[in-house]
Amino acid sequence: MKEEIIIEKMLTEHWDEVRKIYLEGIATGNATFQKEAPIWEVWNQSHLTDCRIIAHSHGQVTGWAALSPVSNRCVYTGVAEVSVYVSQAKVNSGVGSSLLKRLIELSEDCGIWTLQSGIFPENLPSLHLHLKHGFREVGRRERIGKMDGMWRDVVLVERRSGKTGI
Repeated sequence: MKEEIIIEKMLTEHWDEVRKIYLEGIATGNATFQKEAPIWEVWNQSHLTDCRIIAHSHGQVTGWAALSPVSNRCVYTGVAEVSVYVSQAKVNSGVGSSLLKRLIELSEDCGIWTLQSGIFPENLPSLHLHLKHGFREVGRRERIGKMDGMWRDVVLVERRSGKTGI
């Protein structure tokens, strides 16, 4: 029997579990350039309040997703960066897909017309997840940043909303 995945708004009290999952992603070396998870106050200020969610099952947070603005310039108010993280114990369980599907719905409700994400090419599960949900590969940013002394590429993917009039 498939485990039920419940998606809800992320609240401040979820931060400890969210941060733990974020740290699991950081530890893989293929989820982000970040080396540590920020404190709640820093994370909270950099993510859109209406577009942050958690997945949980049996009272335990199993993943999270959120949007952050790509720029503070007014012309980019409808463009946001996607973050999706799933507990290592729940990879390939449908959690990521459920989160991204709901995050897309929320983004469109908020008038966001473009979602984008920079994904390490080695992170095939994340690339497949985004492509499954209507993202397309825009290009590859070669040697965009150093991580542990090595240059890393990032595949840039984006999804344009069909509901926001562009």
